[in-house]
Amino acid sequence: MKYVPREEIESRISKVKKLMEEASLDGAFFHYKIDYYYLAGTMQDSLLFIPSDDEPILFVKREISRARRESPIKQITPFRSIKEIFTHIKPMKRVGLQLDVIPYNDVIRVKEYLGDAEMVNVSPMIQEIRKVKSPFEIGLMERAAEISKRVYEKIPELLREGMTEIELGGILEAYAKTHGHEGLLRVRSLNYEAYTWHILSGRTGSIVSQSDSPMGGLGLSPAFPVGASIKKIKKNEPILVDFGISYHGYHMDQTRMYAIGSMPDLFIKAYEACKEVHYRVLDKIIEGAVSKDIFEFSKQLAEKMGYAEYYLGYGHHKVRFLAHGIGIELAEYPYIAANHNYSINEGTVMAIEPKMVFPKKGSCGIENTVLIEKGSYRVLTNTDEHIIIV
Repeated sequence: MKYVPREEIESRISKVKKLMEEASLDGAFFHYKIDYYYLAGTMQDSLLFIPSDDEPILFVKREISRARRESPIKQITPFRSIKEIFTHIKPMKRVGLQLDVIPYNDVIRVKEYLGDAEMVNVSPMIQEIRKVKSPFEIGLMERAAEISKRVYEKIPELLREGMTEIELGGILEAYAKTHGHEGLLRVRSLNYEAYTWHILSGRTGSIVSQSDSPMGGLGLSPAFPVGASIKKIKKNEPILVDFGISYHGYHMDQTRMYAIGSMPDLFIKAYEACKEVHYRVLDKIIEGAVSKDIFEFSKQLAEKMGYAEYYLGYGHHKVRFLAHGIGIELAEYPYIAANHNYSINEGTVMAIEPKMVFPKKGSCGIENTVLIEKGSYRVLTNTDEHIIIV
């Protein structure tokens, strides 16, 4: 177990308090487990309260002994109902809540105890702080990258004609778990679940589904309509593997291409175009370009290379982002996207994923998780980027 260091937690809470002060908040509640883990170091069933003028209090429903072992927060107290929490808190005029993810019923219950206090959404504050990764976080992500590399290097040994996509995915997941992969990929969403086993071969690589991505895959059923399917993998078709890793809560995302026998020229050339977009976009990030301008630049590159119709999807299925931040959620700020107007800061970690989709034929692309450093970048997912032919 790697517990979050006390100084790490104290630094994060200090940053939150500064933003709370700027927003004139008397206090803020963090009930979303990914965020209170970031601020308290435990994912036990809890609610974190940070007052503007005092020490934070972690209210724990279950399991308090583990919370006390895992979290460096000084005030950790049990609770069974929201009513109990407000016996520890003085009246406030302006209060922060995570209004993007808190259930409406909970908002109503909290409001009963807040009275006329104004409620403010504090999720943008914590998302802003989480954008820049600390050395502690980068260390965990580097370990996730090592696991990811092992998984991708295992694929040529396992890949064979006639096996199903989900069979390969299951074997890879079991293998990844022997090296520390936690299995779940966390996303900030009501109805979207991220799967580890995103393996698309041939035509399934052109199937669109409910996920906000250029391709979704067939999935296993209408109840799980994304990712690997029971389709058998064939010779001479593109095989796209997008296998996410989670280690101590931190994610790693990458995509590589494989084929059995040979890869059709259509996909070989498109893959090389994706690689060019990938690295030229990184150069733009380092130059300090704004997110939406980088996104537009990537589209122009794809158009000049003759791939405007297939870049980031086809028809009305095209997505409007090229890259996403990554950390304790699979997709978090910052983004390289059509409507995001900011530059990408030093210390952010991003998954950059230019992909091409050819209707009824398949897809190809590359994805790397990259640390943006001062005046440079470092690719964390340093797996061989060549198309691997088995």
